[in-house]
Amino acid sequence: MNLNEPTADNMAYMIDTIKSKLRMATAAAMQASHFNMDLYEDIKDLYDVVVSKPSFSISEVEALVSELGKLRSNQD
Repeated sequence: MNLNEPTADNMAYMIDTIKSKLRMATAAAMQASHFNMDLYEDIKDLYDVVVSKPSFSISEVEALVSELGKLRSNQD
């Protein structure tokens, strides 16, 4: 899988990995379809940060989830 290619499948994979790694309580509400493909690089940057660390403090999780929320589209 080449995550440098902005595809819907890659976006879904990265979002699912972020949700899993951060053990998000609201993970079901956060779907890849809620993110605009124009923000692919921003999602990839967030993904790279999440997969680079073995664990996170509570404040780090809150900051990452907040950033993910900012990238989320307002469409449902």
